[in-house]
Amino acid sequence: MLKVGLTGGIGAGKSEVSRLLVECGAVLIDADRIAREVVAPGTPGLASVVEAFGPDILTADGSLDRPRLGSIVFADPDKLAVLNGIVHPLVGARSRELETAAAEDAVVVHDVPLLTENGLAPLYDVVVVVDASPKTQLDRLVRLRGMTEEDARARMAAQATREKRLEIADIVIDNDVPLDDLRRRVREVWADLLRRAHTPRPPQE
Repeated sequence: MLKVGLTGGIGAGKSEVSRLLVECGAVLIDADRIAREVVAPGTPGLASVVEAFGPDILTADGSLDRPRLGSIVFADPDKLAVLNGIVHPLVGARSRELETAAAEDAVVVHDVPLLTENGLAPLYDVVVVVDASPKTQLDRLVRLRGMTEEDARARMAAQATREKRLEIADIVIDNDVPLDDLRRRVREVWADLLRRAHTPRPPQE
C-alpha cells in the first residue's frame, strides 16, 4: 500500500485533483468529509463540540451551524485549537479504519487540507501538493464559491504559505492550467504513484 498525502491551499483545486485520481483508481480518504461525518447529529463528536461551544452553534434541526462555528473559531486561535482537539483525533481514527480496509496494493490518497499546518507530512510515503497562484485562488473563491474578497483573503491568510506547502512536496501539480492539461498531469502523477507502490521499499529500521 502506498499512502499519499494530498494537500493544497484553499481554492487551489485539490478537490478536482482528488476526483481525477479516483478516476485513475486511487482509494480516496477525504478528511473534510470525515470531519463532517464525525460531528453529524447524534454523534459523540457533536456532543463534545456543543459542550465546548454551547448550544448556539446548532441549527434548528439539531445539526452543526458551520458558518456560525466558523465565525467563532477563525477569529480566535485558542477556540480553533479547542475545536481541532475534538475533531482531529476522531478524523484520524476514522481515516485509519478506512485505510486498513483498503487492498494491500492500493494507492490510498488522503485528502488533507491542513497537512502542512499540522506537520503531518511524515505520516505519508509521498506528499502531493496542488499548487495555484494566490491570484488564481482568490479568483476561484470569489467567482466560484461566492465568498467576499475579504473573507477569501482571510481564509487564505489563515493557511500555510505557498512556500511552506511547496517545501514539503514530493510531487507538485500545477493547477494554473486548463482542465485538459490538469488531467494529463494527473495521469502522469498516477503512473509515478503506481511505480512507487509496486517498488519494494527497504524495511523500516
